[in-house]
Amino acid sequence: MSAAYATFGLAPAMRAGGVLANGDFQIHRDFVDFIVDSRPLLFQLSDLDAVSPLASDVPPAIFTAQVRSLLGETDAPLPGGRYVIYGCPECEDLACGAVTAVIERDGDDFIWRDFAWQTEEAVDLELNGYHGIGPFRFEGTEYRAALDSLLRGGDAENARRRVLLIGARVAVLAKLAAALRIIGIGADITREVGDIHADELRGYGAVAFGRAVTEEERAAVRRSFERAGVDVAYVDGLAPIIPLLVAQIEHALDRSPVEQRRLTRLVAADGEAGVEVTSPCRVRLTAYRLDRLYRTHAQEVFDGVLEAGRHRIALDARAVKGEAFVVARTSGSVLVEAMAR
Repeated sequence: MSAAYATFGLAPAMRAGGVLANGDFQIHRDFVDFIVDSRPLLFQLSDLDAVSPLASDVPPAIFTAQVRSLLGETDAPLPGGRYVIYGCPECEDLACGAVTAVIERDGDDFIWRDFAWQTEEAVDLELNGYHGIGPFRFEGTEYRAALDSLLRGGDAENARRRVLLIGARVAVLAKLAAALRIIGIGADITREVGDIHADELRGYGAVAFGRAVTEEERAAVRRSFERAGVDVAYVDGLAPIIPLLVAQIEHALDRSPVEQRRLTRLVAADGEAGVEVTSPCRVRLTAYRLDRLYRTHAQEVFDGVLEAGRHRIALDARAVKGEAFVVARTSGSVLVEAMAR
């Protein structure tokens, strides 16, 4: 096999969940992505909403089986020596479509070739193959070391997807907690963390503060986590708007390296949104605002595929008047900004 050598690595990644403008829910998924030649392989497969088989929320036995499968220690799950590389983030059913590839050994090396979009056991490479992607030859020692690290207790086992919600408006916090749980993020509500055991604090990946929480109260919470030796992300809630708060928390829980994210910048000012993406992908912009009676209004202001680079997108003036906020979302990340005046 004459495939050129490529570097192989792994990195934490996220399929961003959320409450969408139309009321639909999108499940949050943490997974480990494949890094080929220092770039997420997922980004080379056009705009694909998918996760690898190395997801943090699968049972440990299944996760281990997936790793050993990629190491060639078990038979391929699909005919022709094919393996699922990325699958549906909602159900992982082949019928929904999956990216598959042949994984084979060549001496000490591992080769990934014949990438294709597959919805049934038979695959037509001419019709559904990813032409121009691969084959990739991975040096065996590097490949095995990366995957073996997961079996020794890698990132997928250490993902913390619980959020501590602190605020004065219990009704808002209850709705927020319910929305987070629906998309797969655990949430607890409290006003005082001083009496919580350090072991419990270690289970949280983020703390979200309501607007009524004083600076003194926030400082006390931070001290409690520092005493417990827990490094968490802190979220200052922008407004009592559930989809907006969910998006803020999703961003806070993103553990993927910044340089390997698709959506890297969002600016909202003067009736425009400035967006930067690192590879072609679908971007959705949603504007949220509170009127003078504190009623929430939501409007999808952009939905389209953007090429890599920086883009300026005009926003509907009616959607961003008053106290307004913009949420930018791709399949893998989400950013939130208050509308500057």
